[in-house]
Amino acid sequence: MAALFFGEKYMAYVQTGSETVYTGKVFNIRIDQVRAPDGKIRQIDVVEHGGAVAFLPVDHDGSILFVRQYRHPTGQELLEIPAGTLEKGENRHACVIRECREEVGFTPAKVTLLGSCYLAPGYSTEKIWIYLAEDLTPDPLPGDEDEDISIEKIRIDAIPSLIAQGQLIDAKSIVGLHLLQSHQAKNTL
Repeated sequence: MAALFFGEKYMAYVQTGSETVYTGKVFNIRIDQVRAPDGKIRQIDVVEHGGAVAFLPVDHDGSILFVRQYRHPTGQELLEIPAGTLEKGENRHACVIRECREEVGFTPAKVTLLGSCYLAPGYSTEKIWIYLAEDLTPDPLPGDEDEDISIEKIRIDAIPSLIAQGQLIDAKSIVGLHLLQSHQAKNTL
């Protein structure tokens, strides 16, 4: 729902139809028909996604464990904070612990929600919840068969320059860093 203009009478967008055109392993695609406030019917393509978690695993010396992996849609390897898709009905906290064990080989004793965001709200329902994972204990699980991940330990103070130099270009990782900085600032007051 959205307002046509600030201060004017609220006029809602109304969905008048929807058709699922693709059902996949990770997401579905649907085409919605939506009546805009001006009365025109628009067709909107929507990627339906069940949501995900991402987390900043902080080791004993205060560094963050990142993963580097090939992301086919981008045609390159990306440096990212670890993340994973929520399984149907899975609790987000449990997903963080499972993914932390699978991707970096540790179980966090402390998991703190930092915030959440939509990754691509112009065409996707995917929302990601970003956590801080602390007090790590070695406890690996086998990773997903389709993932080839390497782990990189990076000092927190080195991350802003990686972003500025274009070496860290993954949105959830950049958002995660900003949420972590806000969390740290709030907890030092």
